[in-house]
Amino acid sequence: MIKMVVSDIDGTLLPDGTDRINPEIYEIIRELKKKDIIFAAASGRQYASMRYVFAPVADDIIFIAENGSIVMCRERTMFSSLMDETLARELVEYLRGWEGGHVMLSTPEAIWVETEDPDYLSLLRDSYHNDIRVVDDLMPFCSRTNKISLYYTGGGIDVAAAQIREKFGDRLNIAVAGDIWVDCMNRSVDKGSALAKIQELMRIRAEETMAFGDNCNDIGMIVRAGEGYAVENAHPQLKEAAKHVAPSYKEDGVLQVIREQLL
Repeated sequence: MIKMVVSDIDGTLLPDGTDRINPEIYEIIRELKKKDIIFAAASGRQYASMRYVFAPVADDIIFIAENGSIVMCRERTMFSSLMDETLARELVEYLRGWEGGHVMLSTPEAIWVETEDPDYLSLLRDSYHNDIRVVDDLMPFCSRTNKISLYYTGGGIDVAAAQIREKFGDRLNIAVAGDIWVDCMNRSVDKGSALAKIQELMRIRAEETMAFGDNCNDIGMIVRAGEGYAVENAHPQLKEAAKHVAPSYKEDGVLQVIREQLL
């Protein structure tokens, strides 16, 4: 019997970098709650961005934000994992050197960037609805960061991630989080470890969990669920890890499966 459903957002429930979610999901979440099934949203997004997307049911769900480095429920922190300051400074300095890229530093309070690029800031503020602060120097915020990301439009995001992983992979978890994002968190942090903590706290077994995702940063979460689904548009590595394949986000595959299997 399924007691928890957890789903990625971008590329799984809606087009990447937008807020265009099918509002039917809100009614589905309410119906799941009536059946005592917990719904958790999991994303590389900031908590503020996720809460905006799920505003009508925000107090009825759990948020696995920033690729598992922060877990929130009803505006309270269930779990967070901050990076070592020295390591964070080294990573920021390294990522600053990427041509065609921008460094984004997340803290529990806000997201910090060093650029005034209007297109980039519009993406973060208007598309993702993040709480963004523009500063001259990210270094003072390295003592409070839970995730550092590279926004990269130079092409070959998997190659970019591999290069970052070669330098920092023994100390950090480096995850492809979309066509233009590489996320860096503590080595022990990912959506799967966050899901495991929730399962332990709520006394929910893996076989009582259903999960949906589309990218490599969802693998840990998918394998922690007895019923793990990759949407049809998913990265090949996630499809290999998943037990099932659901229709793509363009066909509202997550909603289809929940309706058919649980409601």
